Amino acid sequence: MSRSDTFLEKMVNGPRIILVTGHFGSGKTEFSVSLAYALGALKKAGDQRIKELALCDLDIENPYFRSRELTEPLEKEGIKVYSDPFHGKNGSELQTIDASILAPVENPDCRVILDTGGNHTGAMILNQFRRHFSEEYQMLCVVNQNRPGTDTPEKAAHEIRAIERVTELSVTGLISNSHFIWETTEEDVISGFAFAEEVGKLCSLPVLAACCSSDLARKIKPREGMEIFPVGMYMRQGYLDKKV
Repeated sequence: MSRSDTFLEKMVNGPRIILVTGHFGSGKTEFSVSLAYALGALKKAGDQRIKELALCDLDIENPYFRSRELTEPLEKEGIKVYSDPFHGKNGSELQTIDASILAPVENPDCRVILDTGGNHTGAMILNQFRRHFSEEYQMLCVVNQNRPGTDTPEKAAHEIRAIERVTELSVTGLISNSHFIWETTEEDVISGFAFAEEVGKLCSLPVLAACCSSDLARKIKPREGMEIFPVGMYMRQGYLDKKV
């Protein structure tokens, strides 16, 4: 695989507005944050294709994991975070977003990731911004076969079609994120990618990458046509791993 064919290069060279959708609990936020950090590393290294970079937290539909909670560390890496009117400082409980989100969406020099809520109901928030996208967007759908609502290719495909229907936008690629958190194995990642391929066949969509932890990414041997995108566990420490 040449450098120009890699998933990250596609995110850099493709449309600057990156919409992230998917089922509840599919791992959209963890993926969105990891993608922001990966693009931020390129920007920090002097990649002139990324002049400005932003992450917009649009998840106001049952938001267990909130990218806005990482505002400080993200902005230290040159990634501007947009969310609620209090910028996440209110405990991130307000089910509202700030009008300033339009700034990176309308800025032609800014590559922006929009992290939406789960399912088609959470994705409906994109309707507020759709007229600003024109044709300049790529819409990724995170697929996790270990979630009850998307545990068959048919269910996952149904949810993708529902997202497209309510947003009047087209999903452009799938991200495989089937995992068991810390218990995930190489076989789980490979099986998840094969599952996403079946979903892709039903929806005529490419599977762009398979997510797994950085530690597992160093060990796994992806099969032909499968690219691994390492994701951090940035949100887990703040939620599942809290000590009580």
